[in-house]
Amino acid sequence: MKTLTNRLCALTLLVLGCLAPFGVAAQRYYTPDLAIGFKGGATLSEMSWSPTVRQKFTPGMTAGLCLRYTEENHFGLVAELNFTQRGWAEKFNSDSNLDYKRQFSYLQLPIMTQIFFGSEKWRFFINLGPEIGYMVGDKTTANFNYRNIESVSNFPRNHRYEQLAMEPGRKFDYGIAGGLGVEMRLRRKHSILLEGRFYYGLANVFPSSRRDVFGASRGMSIECTLGYMFRII
Repeated sequence: MKTLTNRLCALTLLVLGCLAPFGVAAQRYYTPDLAIGFKGGATLSEMSWSPTVRQKFTPGMTAGLCLRYTEENHFGLVAELNFTQRGWAEKFNSDSNLDYKRQFSYLQLPIMTQIFFGSEKWRFFINLGPEIGYMVGDKTTANFNYRNIESVSNFPRNHRYEQLAMEPGRKFDYGIAGGLGVEMRLRRKHSILLEGRFYYGLANVFPSSRRDVFGASRGMSIECTLGYMFRII
């Protein structure tokens, strides 16, 4: 897991480093474009666990505000302030009829490099960069007493349960986000955007010292959003 994390961080730094010279050159020869807007959509999320936990994706929502600064030479920066839901759902045996879902709510701030190309009407883009967040909510939905597993007669004996009632070890989160999307310009100053994005957390949600159960408990999510942007400059 440490190797994967190091590779993701190195890849992000490499991409940002390679793109920086193009941004400087663009500022010399092209007119800047500053736009604000908002977006909203759905998420599918789960956790990266070590040791492994049987799980499945759980749905959520995301919504927020966007600020974008671009150059006409295919390069720009995007900053957002979003409310996003992430978590996981336990995957039980089909004959157990048990249901458990844990959902964390975050205020998150991604700051990403954007590469775009296309025509005046249609623009395709790639976003990539770091993201930080702060947990503002923690909600559990279950049809059994997950705080007292011994009282649940049909709970699978081989199913891990320590994570069900565990309290988060930290509220601050950080990770890497990347997405692909398309923008359609309705008028000179108005446009709508459709984006698919993946987030991989680098911080553990639950305690992860040597005496704790889990060495890794990182959030992951797939987001699909629809947005509107208004050009200021």
